[in-house]
Amino acid sequence: MATLRKQYVVARDVYSEDSFAEDHEKIYRAHKTILDHVREYLSCDSKRAKNAVLSLLPIIGWLRIYRVREWLPGDVVSGISTGLVAIMQGLAFSLLASLPPSYGLYTAFFPVLTYFFLGTSRHISVGSFPVLSLMVGAVVTRLVPEDGPPANITGFEGLTQDQQRVLVASSVTFLMGIFQLAMGVLQVGFIVVYLSDTLVSGFTTAAAVQILVSQLKFVLGLNVPGISGPLSIIYTLEKIFVQITSTNICDLVMSIVIMVVVFIAKELNDKYKAKLPVPIPIEVIMTIIACGVSYGFNFEKRYDVDVVGKMVSGYESPIAPNMEVFRESAVEAFPIAIVGFAVAFSVAKVYSIKHDYLIDGNQELIAFGVSNIFGASCRSFAASTALSRTAVQESSGGKTQIAGLISAMMAMIVTLVLGFLLEPLPRSVLGALVIVNLKGMLMQFREIPYLLRRDKLECVVWVGTCLGAILLGLDLGLAVGLGVELLTVVIRTQFPRCSVLVNIPGTDIYRDCKDYLHTFEPKGVKIFRIPSPLFFANIEFFREKLEEAVGFNPLRILRKRNKALRKIKKLLQEKDDHITERGLADLFFQTTDESYMNTKELDLPTDLKGLPFRMDWKAELPANISVPRVELHSLILDFSAVSFLDVSALKGLKMVFKEFIRIDVDVYIASCDAYILEKLHTCMFFDDEILTSMFFPTLHDTMLHVFEKHKGDKSKGWVLTDTKL
Repeated sequence: MATLRKQYVVARDVYSEDSFAEDHEKIYRAHKTILDHVREYLSCDSKRAKNAVLSLLPIIGWLRIYRVREWLPGDVVSGISTGLVAIMQGLAFSLLASLPPSYGLYTAFFPVLTYFFLGTSRHISVGSFPVLSLMVGAVVTRLVPEDGPPANITGFEGLTQDQQRVLVASSVTFLMGIFQLAMGVLQVGFIVVYLSDTLVSGFTTAAAVQILVSQLKFVLGLNVPGISGPLSIIYTLEKIFVQITSTNICDLVMSIVIMVVVFIAKELNDKYKAKLPVPIPIEVIMTIIACGVSYGFNFEKRYDVDVVGKMVSGYESPIAPNMEVFRESAVEAFPIAIVGFAVAFSVAKVYSIKHDYLIDGNQELIAFGVSNIFGASCRSFAASTALSRTAVQESSGGKTQIAGLISAMMAMIVTLVLGFLLEPLPRSVLGALVIVNLKGMLMQFREIPYLLRRDKLECVVWVGTCLGAILLGLDLGLAVGLGVELLTVVIRTQFPRCSVLVNIPGTDIYRDCKDYLHTFEPKGVKIFRIPSPLFFANIEFFREKLEEAVGFNPLRILRKRNKALRKIKKLLQEKDDHITERGLADLFFQTTDESYMNTKELDLPTDLKGLPFRMDWKAELPANISVPRVELHSLILDFSAVSFLDVSALKGLKMVFKEFIRIDVDVYIASCDAYILEKLHTCMFFDDEILTSMFFPTLHDTMLHVFEKHKGDKSKGWVLTDTKL
């Protein structure tokens, strides 16, 4: 079907930037100085104070519009459903953090309380997240290994191994919270933009692989010590395969059954989610069944199954962070803080767009920072959100964080009253629940062929991040991913896809000459486009591509012309005979001595003064004069995609322009950004050779100007014409 086309006709003058400025008065705005911004930021009035309170306590905003009759039933149902999932995930993810399971219930309770008041997202479920749990667990196993003495830390004296691990986990979480709070106060929430979707996908996929390997020892019932650091996944797999013959069959069978049942139930939840009022809480059902079967058949003693064991009844007293652990874990705590915020913010953004409300990245940093500091003081470990848990909270009718508060109350009830019922629960069941919940993250491997077809550099980022995080650990892997990502940005900007543009006949549209069959390119005119900022790293690349596009080096042409003129002038001083075209050619055969020539002087503009004839370099040259002809008379640079120039690029650009101008090639700039033009004026870019009249608002304006200027140009004949004849 033919596309519906409409026509438009515009009759106006051909504008240069100078003539446009003459006809249209511009508003010159006074830009604020840094001091003005500081004064504005520090100023205070009643309106700013009110906004600050509402920003710091978002609960006031949504609580004022809370519809009790409409929203409360959904929040209650959602809170109960989410609470059941949060309890199971808290127990399971505590294994990733190398902590007793009961502390997973702490993480499902304490951070939620502060986020309820400070968070801007109404739908995310705050609590444990497998990637963060694994990153915390890597620090815990490094400082308090299962085999061997713990690190030399004063605060460990008199503590059991579990207490030492809780102290390490809470201290790391406290430091993570400090980092998040500091970033929120300093308004650097924008930092999350440097974690692209591709990088996060590769990173979380690698984390899923790490988590899968870490849970194999529970599923197989093996006694494998936790290993951290680079290549830890390989060493862990080695130890697992060495002990594979000692697999506990009861653990393995129970894990397989639970993974199959939970997987099928989750698939049914997804398939019939429109018909189900709430998702089937299959993890809770299987946990209750596993607890009953384990207790009834005494799996712990009969089949030597490792169970959860003694659950902490009630809440222990708050704990102070250890400064020595701070020093030992600062390098790991910062990436944990970044990952925790990035995951939570990305999930929150999805649901804020879906339900049409705003979230504030800086306030989210403050909320999670305070939540993790408060939670760490009460012995919980790193909190963020999990997509699966948040999906349950939103899909089951949750409207606000009241649902999150109810889920926290459920975790509290289990901790205070029902915790002892979980003591016979096999750890292999928790490991199986962790593994089956990795499906979403592991399925991200399907992105590799998609990225390979669409964007190979993005594929490199994904694979580099994933491999780095798998082999080097999650903290170093994140650094590798960021490095690869920034490298791709450098490659894209340092080596952009430059192009020569041509006119589409009958239009004012210009496109890449390689993309269309029927085009129009006027003789002697070249349009060159660079789709990138110009800065110190790519200015030489720009010069090389420009020379490749025009087919010659302007500086080399200029030097050859100046050499020829120097020879002529020297010979004219020695000869008093009348110079003819043939006689001048003979003069070139009389000398080849170029020792008197200075390279710097050869780069200066061609000096034609004092010659008894006119030089025409575009005409046909005598065979014995080696000066290449330049057919180009106009070079147009499309700056529509150039967003900024730095000083190094500005200097390089000025040199390039002058080289072309000095060999009689007119240079024009089209579609230059107003701020770049302003910067050129500020940096004294213009002089006697480079004029403001070179700049035009559009490519078509530039081309029409070139046509008008050269419509009667018919240069023919020899390069030298005797003006005395």
